[in-house]
Amino acid sequence: MTALAIAALSCVIWIYLLAARGGFWRTTQRDAVATSALRPDIAWPPVTAVIPARDEAAVIGETIRGLLRQDYPGSFELIVVDDHSNDDTCGVARRAALAVGAAERLTVVAAPTLPEGWTGKLWSLQHGIRLAETLPEPPDYLLLTDADIHYTDRVLMELVRRAVHDDLVLTSLMVKLRCVSFAEQALIPAFVFFFQMLYPFAWVNRADRRTAAAAGGCMLVQRRALDVAGGIAAIRSELIDDCALARLLKANGKIWLGLTDRAVSARACASVNDARRMISRCAYAQLRYSPWWLAVTSSGMLVTYLAPFALVLFTSGPSQLLGALAWLLMALALQPTLRFYGVTPWWGLALPAIAGAYLVFTLDSAWQHLSGTGSEWKGRVYPGASAQ
Repeated sequence: MTALAIAALSCVIWIYLLAARGGFWRTTQRDAVATSALRPDIAWPPVTAVIPARDEAAVIGETIRGLLRQDYPGSFELIVVDDHSNDDTCGVARRAALAVGAAERLTVVAAPTLPEGWTGKLWSLQHGIRLAETLPEPPDYLLLTDADIHYTDRVLMELVRRAVHDDLVLTSLMVKLRCVSFAEQALIPAFVFFFQMLYPFAWVNRADRRTAAAAGGCMLVQRRALDVAGGIAAIRSELIDDCALARLLKANGKIWLGLTDRAVSARACASVNDARRMISRCAYAQLRYSPWWLAVTSSGMLVTYLAPFALVLFTSGPSQLLGALAWLLMALALQPTLRFYGVTPWWGLALPAIAGAYLVFTLDSAWQHLSGTGSEWKGRVYPGASAQ
């Protein structure tokens, strides 16, 4: 393929992405949009938060305090399921509840031994949901949340308001990820950008579209709909469990996914290597462990992100101009996400290099899978985890 043809293809790809991919890059699907228009006079259903936790002593305290301080008019209980932690996760959680005077609303239990065919997080969720169902007032909704998410006071109220008003079976927030270190500023906005490109939130939120996705840090689930769909057991081996849950539930009702800056993750990716581990854990699973999809994806990333940079540097004439146009379009596309994260817009020009790093992480993920060391998280390896 000639340089001019590659340049033209890169431009066509970016024009399509900007014009016809659900407006993913505009970051308009947010929890603060239109919630004020929803009716205020709903009957507030009982909610139980289920928090799987493995070695989360450093972050779970603020999560518990934030949840127990929620300005929620209905019944709200918390269940922490300790997934065989080696630190003081349980003690920190209990002390946090005591500190805000709400120890009676927190239950801390240990997850049973992990059975074959389950991932640790999903097994903990299964155990916590079963316990929630035995409460004196079983919840209508389950808040499935990670142990590192720090909530402002009205997040739960707005989640439930939207879920009840729109009759949603799943309401999910992509919490604002930590973006402080150099590695985080380089890689985290791009991570959110790529996720929205893969799953345009506007398409996720339309009942007439098959696109389904969720963000596992914060998912409000209608318990009855989860039971009808087969429960957590239906996705027990899924590595990318949030999107698997979204697919499961969208077959039975409406779902909604949006960005928020009212819930933030305290999980740090202080170095590029930390980001590599996070991404390579599930990148190959996203490709269904398929060498064919790996080859197609790699080729697509080369043409879409890296070719424009190379064309500007190493060609001239129309090829160089088209390469520059494609580079400019991708830099502009990243700007709304960069603004959302409050980082310099100049990172947009670095998107070819950032995408190149993600390609390397994806190839590393495939290599780890082939060598039997893939899908590792906090000391566990899931070589047989499901890809879809």
